[in-house]
Amino acid sequence: MVLKTRRWGSPDADSVVCIHGLAQHGGVFAGMAERLAAKGRSVLAVDLRGHGDSGKAPPWNIATHAGDVLETLDAEGIDRVTWVGHSFGGLLAATLAAEAPERTERVALLDPGLEVPPERALRSAEIERLDWSFATVDGAVNALLSNEAVVVSPREVVAAFAKDDLRKGPDGRFRFRFCPSTVVVAWSEMTLPAPSIARVPTLLVVAAKPLFDVSRQHRRYEEELGDLLTKVEAPGGHNVLWESPEETIGAVERFLEPVGEPAAG
Repeated sequence: MVLKTRRWGSPDADSVVCIHGLAQHGGVFAGMAERLAAKGRSVLAVDLRGHGDSGKAPPWNIATHAGDVLETLDAEGIDRVTWVGHSFGGLLAATLAAEAPERTERVALLDPGLEVPPERALRSAEIERLDWSFATVDGAVNALLSNEAVVVSPREVVAAFAKDDLRKGPDGRFRFRFCPSTVVVAWSEMTLPAPSIARVPTLLVVAAKPLFDVSRQHRRYEEELGDLLTKVEAPGGHNVLWESPEETIGAVERFLEPVGEPAAG
C-alpha cells in the first residue's frame, strides 16, 4: 500500500523519513520536520496503514507496515534515508534499518516500543478496542490527557492534534481516525522479540518516565553499537514529541549534523 504522506523541504536534499506511533499520524512530526527542512533536509512523514488518511485494509503486522513504507519510498523516488520513529514507529524504524540496510543511512529511535511486556500490551489493547467516541472535541482532549502515557503534555498541543484528527460520524459523535483493529494488532506485534540491531549511527531518545522497564533494550543497544550509539534522556513521559519537543528535536538536529559541523547556538 502506498501511504498518505506529508513533505517538508527540497525533495533533492538528504531524506529523513518519520514514522509515528499508534493512534497518531504523520502530522505529529510537523515541528521537527519544519526545523530539519530549514537546515536543508528533505522530510517525509507517513500515515501508517490504519491511521490518518491511509487505507485501513488488513493485514496489520510489522512485515506489512514495513512493506508499505518501502513501497511508499519507491513511489516517492526516495532511496537512502535516515529513519526517525516514535514508539511503534520506532519498532518499525529499527526493523527497516535491519532489513533494508541498503536504504539506511542512520536511525533515530524516539522511546521505541521494543519487546513490550505482554501484560502492558494486553491492557492497552483492551482499552484501544473500545468505542472511543465523544460528544465534543474537549471531551476527546480530556480523554487523551488522562491516558497513562501522558505525563506533562501541554493541553494546547494535545488539543491541536485532536482538532486535526477527529472526525464527526453519522451519529454526531467525534472519533479519532485510527482503526482500532490496527492498533490492537500492533500492540501484539510489539511483544515479539525485537529486530536485530543495524550497525549504523543510531540515536536513542529515552523518556525519563517510560511506560515500562526498558533497561534491557537500552543495554542491548549500548553493547552492540558502542560508539555508534548516541543516547539522550528526554524529560517527561513516553510521547516525547509532545512532552519534551525541544530536547527531542534538538537531539535529532545534533544527530544529523555532519561530522565536524558545529552545533547551532
